[in-house]
Amino acid sequence: MTDDTPTFLPPAIVLVRPQMGENIGAAARGMLNFGLDHLRLVAPRDGWPNPAAGAMASGAGRVLDRAGVFEDTAGALADCTRVYATTARARGLTKRVVTPEQAMREAHAAALKGERAAILFGPERTGLENDDIARAEAIVSIPVNPDFASLNLSQAVNLLAYEWRRAADAPVAERLELAGAEPASGIELEKLADHWEERLETANFFFPPDKAAGMKLVLRNFLSRAGMTRSDVQMLHGVMRAMVRWKERG
Repeated sequence: MTDDTPTFLPPAIVLVRPQMGENIGAAARGMLNFGLDHLRLVAPRDGWPNPAAGAMASGAGRVLDRAGVFEDTAGALADCTRVYATTARARGLTKRVVTPEQAMREAHAAALKGERAAILFGPERTGLENDDIARAEAIVSIPVNPDFASLNLSQAVNLLAYEWRRAADAPVAERLELAGAEPASGIELEKLADHWEERLETANFFFPPDKAAGMKLVLRNFLSRAGMTRSDVQMLHGVMRAMVRWKERG
């Protein structure tokens, strides 16, 4: 008799272009305090490994030792089925905005089903850019004092990690019935967006040229927030292929 219980996959904490090793180390320490140990780094400014991170981790060195390092955000999200962007601004993108508590409840529900969620944090000085946020299905908004909204990177990570710990002890209030389907992964969504961009570029959809970059960003943002399954992605690939074939026949 086989055990069909999915592997429990806690979320990945993804630090995008972090600048200070001390903040990486403090983030790792906070993660382990609340039961998280899956850290991913996207293009850390001072390279990796970073001695300053190890000094600040204070006993959480194992989190740093196992940290994954990626060249870009897309690579760091390739196996993730739910992505949340921690940012104070939507920057003109249409997104669902959730509290840290809600985000980690959803991440915990995903973990129970064997899915990996990712929580994105931007660099200390500038925060996440639109290209990063567009790959998320939702924005996490931390309710801070509007008169002093500046939050240190490691503090933000600690807040989300704390909510993860709370969510792990709470019942799941809502679930999505997928009817046997599996959620689309980051790499599947990335390839779908690339396919649509390529075909729409050929069809001169992105016009005028000075608006093309913004239109592509809106397209990618739409695809990432739709909450698609693998079968949804396959269908949309098929839709585009069918339209191309129909145009060629004409």
